Amino acid sequence: MRARLEELDFQPTPIGEVSLRRRTDPRTGDDVFEVKLGEEYLMSSLFVVAEEELSRLALGRLAGEALDVAVGGLGLGYTAAAALADPRVGELVVVDALAPVIDWHRRGLVPVGPVLTADPRCRLVHGDFFALSDGAGFDPDRPDRVFDAVVVDIDHSPAHLLADGSAGFYSPAGTARLARHLRPGGVYALWSNDPPDAGYLDVLAGVFVDVAAEVVTFPNPLQGRDATNTVYVATRPG
Repeated sequence: MRARLEELDFQPTPIGEVSLRRRTDPRTGDDVFEVKLGEEYLMSSLFVVAEEELSRLALGRLAGEALDVAVGGLGLGYTAAAALADPRVGELVVVDALAPVIDWHRRGLVPVGPVLTADPRCRLVHGDFFALSDGAGFDPDRPDRVFDAVVVDIDHSPAHLLADGSAGFYSPAGTARLARHLRPGGVYALWSNDPPDAGYLDVLAGVFVDVAAEVVTFPNPLQGRDATNTVYVATRPG
């Protein structure tokens, strides 16, 4: 009989020890995958609705075919998988700063890993998304490449950061640097665990048009109530 809680991997990283755990949901008997950074929970496969909506809301603003998409933050892979579910996506570049996370997908330790690694449209890139945004962009093989959509799920929110070094990304100057990596009419989308932030909406409105904060509601069976996340969506002027 398999243990109710298993640690599938534990690795040091530049921002702390990252671990992948699999546990059995006592209510359903299903496997639940969890990622922790030190003692802090980062994500769970029990709550993926907003991560999937992040891609859907971004791509829903776009017309055309053979769309080029960049995702900042791989995690358990649900944002990337939702992007690949759109047949209009021609190529997907997924950037993650944590090498062990990329390795989990390549080893098939997480449910959607085989989906991502088997899709020829998807490429996993080990790199610092925020540094790349400030520099030559998200595709190391094509410096200064522009995308139809850039979708980000890394920090807890623009105000609650996972690690030092990303604060500048959410500033007016950092937002303007990000916009350089989008085609005119391209879409930027960001996941946040916090309610909509009026200050960050003002920052986005200084660079983008059609700025919105979409509140995504989903059931939280652990607490017996609904929970919410926020998805910011904005369009580069055409």
